[in-house]
Amino acid sequence: MASLFGKPKERITPAQLVPDGFDRLLSAGAALLFVALCIALLRGQKDWPQLPLALWFHIATIATALVLTPVMLLRKRGDKWHRQLGYVWVSAMLITAIVSFDIRLANRGSFSIIHLLSVWTLIQCALIFWSARTHDVARHKSAVRGMVLGALLIAGFFTFPFNRLLGQWLFG
Repeated sequence: MASLFGKPKERITPAQLVPDGFDRLLSAGAALLFVALCIALLRGQKDWPQLPLALWFHIATIATALVLTPVMLLRKRGDKWHRQLGYVWVSAMLITAIVSFDIRLANRGSFSIIHLLSVWTLIQCALIFWSARTHDVARHKSAVRGMVLGALLIAGFFTFPFNRLLGQWLFG
């Protein structure tokens, strides 16, 4: 049976379904970033009333994805729970990307280079969903790992330096 782009589907091996060292590293990164987010939010409580609603949606969906990432990467894959949690995770990432287009606090009301990541996230969400639906395990695994590394961990890390809001709360 053919997969995306007519490429024949490879047989799923047990090794593809077991978390490896990179999965554990990504999971640890997501957990650490979630802890940093929680600490920053607690330290920034006095500023909460001034934050736009879009930013709260963005934070909530990112927090959801960060919490689910270790669960998704470290537990059994391919079962009913993996699929259901995967829908929640992809939905959180989609909402995060869509809402980000309404957040333009750092660039005097204009889009910034970070908004390109939002476009990439929308494309990756579609690829993650499609590769899962067509059982293209290798493509799915690669797309998820790329999304976790790029859109969650690297982008998340860069919300803390450069005088950004979460960094001010965490370190200020």
